[in-house]
Amino acid sequence: MGIPDEDVARVRAATDLVALVGEHAALKRVGTRWVGLCPFHTEKSPSFSVNAEAGFYHCFGCQASGDAITFVREMEHLDFVDAVRRLADKSGITIREDGNAGQDNQKRKVFLDAMERATEWYHQRLLTGPDGGQARDYLRSRGYDGEVVRRFRLGWAPDGWDTLCTALKLSEDIAVGAGLGFINRRGKIQDAFRARVLFPICDPSGNPVALGGRILPGSDDPAKYKNSTETPVYSKRRTLYALNWAKQDVIKSGEVVVCEGYTDVIGFFEAGVPRAVATCGTALAEEHVRLLKNFATRIVLAFDADGAGQTAAGRFYEWERKLEIDVAVAALPPGSDPADLAKRDPAALRAAVEGAKPFLQFRIERILDAADLSTPEGRARAADNALGAVAEHPDDLVRDQYVMQVAERCRLDPTALRDRLERIRREGPRTPPKPERTPTRAPASSDDRDPRGYDGPPDGPEPEWDAWDDGPGSGANGRGSTSPEFRPGLEALRLAIHRPEAVGDRLETALFSDPLQRAALVALMEADDLGDAIDAAPHRVQALLVRLTVEEPRAEPDEVVSQLVRDSVRRELPLLAVEARTSPQAMETAAQVAGWLQELDAGDLSAEATRQLVAWLVVRESQSGVEADG
Repeated sequence: MGIPDEDVARVRAATDLVALVGEHAALKRVGTRWVGLCPFHTEKSPSFSVNAEAGFYHCFGCQASGDAITFVREMEHLDFVDAVRRLADKSGITIREDGNAGQDNQKRKVFLDAMERATEWYHQRLLTGPDGGQARDYLRSRGYDGEVVRRFRLGWAPDGWDTLCTALKLSEDIAVGAGLGFINRRGKIQDAFRARVLFPICDPSGNPVALGGRILPGSDDPAKYKNSTETPVYSKRRTLYALNWAKQDVIKSGEVVVCEGYTDVIGFFEAGVPRAVATCGTALAEEHVRLLKNFATRIVLAFDADGAGQTAAGRFYEWERKLEIDVAVAALPPGSDPADLAKRDPAALRAAVEGAKPFLQFRIERILDAADLSTPEGRARAADNALGAVAEHPDDLVRDQYVMQVAERCRLDPTALRDRLERIRREGPRTPPKPERTPTRAPASSDDRDPRGYDGPPDGPEPEWDAWDDGPGSGANGRGSTSPEFRPGLEALRLAIHRPEAVGDRLETALFSDPLQRAALVALMEADDLGDAIDAAPHRVQALLVRLTVEEPRAEPDEVVSQLVRDSVRRELPLLAVEARTSPQAMETAAQVAGWLQELDAGDLSAEATRQLVAWLVVRESQSGVEADG
């Protein structure tokens, strides 16, 4: 049964469209309209406009338009009925539908209500509970007065088995579903948090959806922090602590500060920087950045970004390019975290944010500041290390500017450093000597090998293949060229990362002889986006993907695919020739494939014949796997 038209009309009329859109994007009043960056596509200049009186929005960039119901449907990927239910709940309107409808939405409402009640109960327990004295003493020792406790709704979870669940009369379904409790080994309901100071985690609208708990000093609990489990109302990768409190200053300043912990955020607020947020027990993810992009385009990292290394560099540069944001780093004094620095020297904390530097500049300065630049050898080593960081940036103009900085600091010739930089970008990490190659197929996966083709753990022995070379036949002309500018396996992966629409349906694992490159392709094919592929990949595959993420493709897709096919066929022909000695069918196939190869070399092979050739290679690969398993 649908929702009556009059109920839909009441929901539309009761919904504040400006407030609804404001949960996802920063809006500013301009005359009679509200304008901001469109939450549906990436843009630098605001083209999204809201007519609050009429209750409609329109984007002049991507042409998205509609009312509040349309907005919720598009933002949360809901159907019409679920979108109306969601808005009705926010407005406190009861809509008429059959008793079996809206169960999931009703559960969400029940869980949010339980979280709100629990947050307030824990908060009052901290303020007035006799068992919260030690927690109050601890917070005072951290410099948190009553105003801070009330502003951030801090709480105290008593050291009882089921104190909260009993006090709020929570059923097992609600306690477990909201992440407030669990069923212990005795089959009894037990509170999820015990003897911890609690930090409520809210959605952008200010609804508590989770909790973070910290032990008190002297506790024998090895887990210093504990976070709520994921629930229907809480996802770690889509939630940022304190965004509900910080978003007003984030919108005003156009900048957001990202920390690692709850106390770091509070420290920033206390130091006069009320635009700080924190991840909730997980690394900064693209989902977090997409959420923040709706409020600000400059993200300042207030944690050890340098320690995150190459993997972080690839992710940050990808986000800057794809989401059109700027990533900067606040250079905190060595050994300091924001929470401590806020108490000791709040002015220094503010200065670190004001003086935040681009991520690459921060890394280079850290490298050079830690180096011995008093000797020629020290300057050469420092320059080499700094160029390794410069090489990861995808923009050649940016790279060249940093080459000039390194040359000036290390008193070296910029031309020599440019040559060194290009060599680093071509050669990549150190690789073992290349083994002698024979006309055999790449080994099939077995029980003691990773199914992606990854051979051993990060700390294990080096695999016997060269991740940065495609072997005999690689090169632009396909006739044994060793030019480093065109290695088809790597170039195909670069295209799969930067121009997936050009090669996504043309690449097969059968075209890759190198197990590492093949595993990288599998990782890209199985993931929803590049970030997920990097996160899920084994160590060496991850390193390869990160490197290729910050490199630009150098050849055209048709040229790359043709070269991959050519090299793959040449690897298979010697094996097929052996089979042809005893099989007339194999002899016929060998003649046909040799003819295709000749046409391919001459540039006369049709697209359909190329597809047939690739299909043949895929079949050969699958037969090889069956034979190996047998």
